[in-house]
Amino acid sequence: MSHDEAVRRANAALQEYTLSAEGWRTSPSGALQRVLADLLHWCDDTQRDFDKALTAARERHAAESSGE
Repeated sequence: MSHDEAVRRANAALQEYTLSAEGWRTSPSGALQRVLADLLHWCDDTQRDFDKALTAARERHAAESSGE
């Protein structure tokens, strides 16, 4: 998967948190914080380990960034 594809997917997902018909709801930084907080709530409700998933995501990002 390419970096550009990953960024396009992230932008599409974050639009729900950042953009409305009237314009920006919050800053990109604020949107990221809201997404992460919502994912923490989701992990609580579904008994998922957020920290474990974040570690795996960091490893995936590193592998993709190095071209593996």
